[in-house]
Amino acid sequence: MDEILAETGIRTVLTGIRIPRMNSIMERWVQSCRHELLDRCLLWNEHHLRHALCEYEHFYNQHRAHQALNQAAPLRSVPDPITDPERIIDLNIRRRDRLGGVLHEYSHAA
Repeated sequence: MDEILAETGIRTVLTGIRIPRMNSIMERWVQSCRHELLDRCLLWNEHHLRHALCEYEHFYNQHRAHQALNQAAPLRSVPDPITDPERIIDLNIRRRDRLGGVLHEYSHAA
């Protein structure tokens, strides 16, 4: 298998010997990517796939809420909660579609 991958230009990366969680972390990311992106897209070619994966990577790290991180994203902290009832009533939420509406980002309008 390594020879077949090497012929196509794919470099094999081995997991660490004493790092049992390494595979589980990548398997979870691949599962999330498949369910949230690849199962909802019709990809035309390798360039389109790479573009979609780049967009998903940015979405996953910058915007998507993660339960293990207390609803924060890996590269973004959780904003301070809004406790003032007047501000809660007048919230103006904006939605930004990514990849033609497959991914949605929500934010407060300034």
